[in-house]
Amino acid sequence: MRNARSVHEVVVRLLPLLLLAFLPCSCTKDSYEQGDGQYSQLTADFAELTVNSRKQGVSFVTDEGVRYILQQSVSASWIKTADSVYRATIYYNKVQEQTAEVVRLMSMPTLIPRDASLYKRQPQDPLGIESCWVTPNGKYLNMGLLLKNGRNDEGAEGTHALSLVCDEVHLNDDHTRTAYYRLLHEQGEAPEYYTNRRYVSILLPDKNRPDSVRLTIQTYDGLVVRKFKI
Repeated sequence: MRNARSVHEVVVRLLPLLLLAFLPCSCTKDSYEQGDGQYSQLTADFAELTVNSRKQGVSFVTDEGVRYILQQSVSASWIKTADSVYRATIYYNKVQEQTAEVVRLMSMPTLIPRDASLYKRQPQDPLGIESCWVTPNGKYLNMGLLLKNGRNDEGAEGTHALSLVCDEVHLNDDHTRTAYYRLLHEQGEAPEYYTNRRYVSILLPDKNRPDSVRLTIQTYDGLVVRKFKI
């Protein structure tokens, strides 16, 4: 059961600080390319992290369906609920065929679609979109977003807010069903001096599952529509 807070978050607030770096900052280019550094066998995957009764991660399943048991349990400040499953980006070394050692663990913001009537405000500030794809296991629609940001006089970066609206589920002529999703984005007071990449997941429905998704995103180049069979 996915009862973790990170999976059921309706509104995700993004703090694009150093956490936005896709590769660990301690992994140097030379040692990685030569294969003789600390992270020479490092693998990065989007995954579902299983948390035990002590709020420690003990295993994970990648989007490709590969399961790993952790050599040592891991903790993180964002793990708030025991006996749950969290969406995460995991950097790890393979110790054995199904055993892994975690090098770095990051919470992955996850959205679920909600009816438009639940939102009093529906901001659609523009952002960039680098990539979108449905995971091999069919549970998630992943997005690589490009957010513009900057630092204020105190050196702090701005905060973005994201949410997801389901405008309708349309019955097509061929009797298939298409869900119409719309990404909401609030730039807030975040400056627009430079661009950060951020990966966000959409949790696709288990019940009353549509056959396809039509995702609309407001970008700096205009309205973009992406369609996916799920």
